[in-house]
Amino acid sequence: MPTCNRKGCGKEFDPAKNDDGDCHYHPGAPVFHEGQKCWSCCKDVNKPVLTFDEFLAIPGCATGKHTLLVQESAPPPSAAKPSPATTVTKSADGTETYSTAPLPAPQAATAASPKLSAPPAPLPAAAPAPKEPAKPAPLEIPEDEPGVTVEKGVRCKRNGCSAVFVDEATSRGEGEGAECVFHPAPPIFHEGSKGYMCCKRRVLEFDEFLKIRGCTTGKHLFAPEPDEEPEEEEEAVQCRLDHYQTPSTVQVSVFAKKADKARSTVVITPSTVSLDLFLPEHKRFRRTLRLYGPIVPAESEYTILGSKVELKLVKTDTRSWNMLELPREGTPVPEGFNLTFGVGGRTGSIGAKEVVLDGDNRLKRSAGAQGVKA
Repeated sequence: MPTCNRKGCGKEFDPAKNDDGDCHYHPGAPVFHEGQKCWSCCKDVNKPVLTFDEFLAIPGCATGKHTLLVQESAPPPSAAKPSPATTVTKSADGTETYSTAPLPAPQAATAASPKLSAPPAPLPAAAPAPKEPAKPAPLEIPEDEPGVTVEKGVRCKRNGCSAVFVDEATSRGEGEGAECVFHPAPPIFHEGSKGYMCCKRRVLEFDEFLKIRGCTTGKHLFAPEPDEEPEEEEEAVQCRLDHYQTPSTVQVSVFAKKADKARSTVVITPSTVSLDLFLPEHKRFRRTLRLYGPIVPAESEYTILGSKVELKLVKTDTRSWNMLELPREGTPVPEGFNLTFGVGGRTGSIGAKEVVLDGDNRLKRSAGAQGVKA
């Protein structure tokens, strides 16, 4: 049976029974950024993944009928007009998106532009004696354990092979269906080119990359690899906190870079804030803040950003907090320690114009507070 050529599908289908909705595919383009992989058409729904197998397993976000149509190749380059070529669009944060947009025509030189003579070519330096390249270590190719049960329809997990398990005799016997043509090394993406580390061929289009024929033959791999190495233990880390306050709120910044939004939690109660943040490289920050004053959890909120976590805590009253957290039991607050709202205070609110005090938190008259009326 023929195979569907839509991105993200690749399933075999019967043209006589090809109904609308049988095909689940991606109408957008693949996006690769800092090792993460996703599709431009559903990057807000399907989270970016790290491994190439996970990327290929992202379910299609659009439905339709299976098709044999493929994207037309670009016409050959012409001397009069450049042909469309693969372009790389790079955003401010470094995200690369690959497409086939036409390149802008180079600006023609004017007649008045002076012709610059080429500088004389430097004399070639003596080439150093070539060193014998080190022999790469042989790749370890995993195999299915004898007797492992595989369900019908499971796809081969080797790179470059799209065979599905039929039965023991067909998929694991000695016939043609049991031969696997695959790439033993992982894929490599560099400056727009795509290929595999085990062979030299490189292409620009993602569709062409999926069609690169395997360079090694062997048996199919249907069963998942066993977890031989134990999971890496999490490392407890500390993150810097900073805060300032206004008469009605306390703004707290937790400098936890690249916290995982899906796994991290922030629990706000009237007297505490519990932080449990999952960071890259198996690091984790956990801390519970015993707040100096009461807050309104329903009106308070937090935002997980790329460089930090921002907290907006709404006070139940307009009292000024002497500090963010209550001191430990047995640790008294220094006498005369007061925090006021003003531009001259060490942690005063930004933009305040006057000192704001109430009856429960007045400045004591001292040498440093002369002239301030309570």
